[in-house]
Amino acid sequence: MSTAVRAVFDTNVVLSAVLLRQGRLAPLRALWQSGQCLPLVSKATADELLRALKYPKFRLASEAQQELIADFLPFSEVVMLRSSPGKLPVCRDPADQVFLELAVVGKAKCLVSGDRDLLALAGKVPFRMVSPAEFLESEVGRTWRG
Repeated sequence: MSTAVRAVFDTNVVLSAVLLRQGRLAPLRALWQSGQCLPLVSKATADELLRALKYPKFRLASEAQQELIADFLPFSEVVMLRSSPGKLPVCRDPADQVFLELAVVGKAKCLVSGDRDLLALAGKVPFRMVSPAEFLESEVGRTWRG
């Protein structure tokens, strides 16, 4: 039996996967819920997700927010970030730096993002930087789809 792929998913990817049940990223939810991939989270990334679910544009009641969180966080591994994860390139968007740090400290195989600022760092970090579509087309995605 193979081990789950350790992956960091940025907030927008997680939101798309849990909010849009029939959307193109909905299969990600099945991947982490089946244990084929292991999402990594830190306090900062979990807090950002919780904050994003409260945005007025989503119009989510508190119960709906909790249901969506329950589709993700229980399937994730919490990683404690240390003050210096080592040499990393600096992301153009300072708010995205935490995802790079999480991937390094959590020993992620990849960081899944649609964010151009993060994807621009492909090849400059010790893990793969992939779009959600690339992740779904990877071995993990093919295995899940059969």
